[in-house]
Amino acid sequence: MNTLVIATKNHGKFLEFKEMLGPASFSIVSLIDFHHIEIQETGSTFDENALIKATTVCRETGLPTLADDSGLEVHILNGEPGVLTARYAGEHATDEDNINKLLERLEGVPLDKRRAQFVCSLALVFPDGQAFFERGILEGLIALSPRGTEGFGYDPIFLLPEQNKTLAEISIGEKNRISHRARALEKIKKHLFRLI
Repeated sequence: MNTLVIATKNHGKFLEFKEMLGPASFSIVSLIDFHHIEIQETGSTFDENALIKATTVCRETGLPTLADDSGLEVHILNGEPGVLTARYAGEHATDEDNINKLLERLEGVPLDKRRAQFVCSLALVFPDGQAFFERGILEGLIALSPRGTEGFGYDPIFLLPEQNKTLAEISIGEKNRISHRARALEKIKKHLFRLI
């Protein structure tokens, strides 16, 4: 059976990918299975970082690799936190640290001016050197305070205006149908036939 590596050590993100890929005719593993691989995300864009991750892991494992670089862009902050999304409040910041920093930066900004989007760039790299890119975007607002207990990262403050709920207030299943990652993955699925 062919194997696809999801280039992440983030267990929550890996489970999202597994659920979104659904039953597959290939096995799916994460970087947790390859402790020795270290990746330096030196790109200045989501696309560059996704390609760095996918290429590095594919080269080290000899297996087809799917990597994402995702992040949050807040319009009034000129796209912050952007590629620094996971380490917005520092190299070893927790989700709570990052959320608190973002809410501090937006203090006094009314809800209707807190437009934001989650962006996901996906890179799929095969051992023969072929590479494919897709991108997904989910638009919303940054809530005034955290709400909900589902998900991870910035989910408790990412508000879906049409539902008046944050990503942390909807089920994981619902999130996996509408998220930026789901939208990018839906587009890249057409390239996964090479694994069958």
